[in-house]
Amino acid sequence: MEGGIADPAGLALYPSHRCKTLYLIRHGQAVHNVAGEKNHKAYSFPEFFDAQLSPLGWDQVGNLRKHVNACGLAKKIELVVVSPLLRTMQTAVGVFGGEKFTNTSSSQTAVGSRHTISSSTSPPFIEVEYCQERMLPPFIAVEYCRERMGRNACDKRRSITEYSALFPEIDFSEIENDEDVYWKPDSRETDEQLAARGVTFLKWLWSRTEKEIAVVTHSAFLLETLRLFGNDTHPSIKTNEYLILSQIVSSDQWC
Repeated sequence: MEGGIADPAGLALYPSHRCKTLYLIRHGQAVHNVAGEKNHKAYSFPEFFDAQLSPLGWDQVGNLRKHVNACGLAKKIELVVVSPLLRTMQTAVGVFGGEKFTNTSSSQTAVGSRHTISSSTSPPFIEVEYCQERMLPPFIAVEYCRERMGRNACDKRRSITEYSALFPEIDFSEIENDEDVYWKPDSRETDEQLAARGVTFLKWLWSRTEKEIAVVTHSAFLLETLRLFGNDTHPSIKTNEYLILSQIVSSDQWC
């Protein structure tokens, strides 16, 4: 996970055959976001370790799924790249995955795969049963697009062994370590380090053959990565909203 910050000078639109279309999606609202709005220190509380989606977050997943299917985007996506944290993977599989899930808080039907997510520290509505009937694009988990790492318990991931059982449709082969070796309890990534990681992620994307790629990630990662394209291209990121946008960048810039 090493890489320097690329010089953003000279970034420009290129002919479409030299570009990829990235659909950047911030995860739905998670339980730590709800607590953090009341007390910012809650992000570091151990009970929000690898925080799951909130009831509103699940509603957002259902709404976004309807949108990507209605506009035809679901059929265009060739690959879904996702940060290996619970809230992002729930969002990715919920929006682009199998056939249906049932949210026990409201009996809401949406999309997902065969597994049940539950936690002793989570309220009953977080327990979600999935039923896999079909797959859309392939899913791949990548450490490069994780949230800012360090200190906050909500940004520490579980083991890949545990995730693989919960999300059998996601390919974890790009992740080298079973346990989280990047999250540190006594330090946190700087803006510069996060931006450098964003550039490394973009370079990895350009090594892929797919042209239409959805990326399900986090607010800080998006903000710092998109700064490379100028202040007029990155939006204000809000806790209770999805961030969905299409960004076309020349692959030549990152080769």
